[in-house]
Amino acid sequence: MTRSDLAERLAKEQGIAYAIAEEIVRTIFGHMTETLIAGGRIEIRGFGSFEAREYEGRSGRNPKTGQLVMVKPKKSPFFKTGKELKERIMVGNGKG
Repeated sequence: MTRSDLAERLAKEQGIAYAIAEEIVRTIFGHMTETLIAGGRIEIRGFGSFEAREYEGRSGRNPKTGQLVMVKPKKSPFFKTGKELKERIMVGNGKG
């Protein structure tokens, strides 16, 4: 599902204009992004949580040449699935 798919579905289900739904979705994701950039954590009960994790620098190898290279420290978004979502997915797969 893309961001525009989400806006389209929101517009249909809530009976609002697509432009308004698109702005709502853009605003929500904008605030989520700002929170992660600031080092905050986002938790959506029953769905999961988002946080920015810091990874230390390390040595690695260039897969083409085999040459040793240094990988710089970085921050990357991390999503942890909530228990309820995991269970719903398992039931949907016929495994629950």
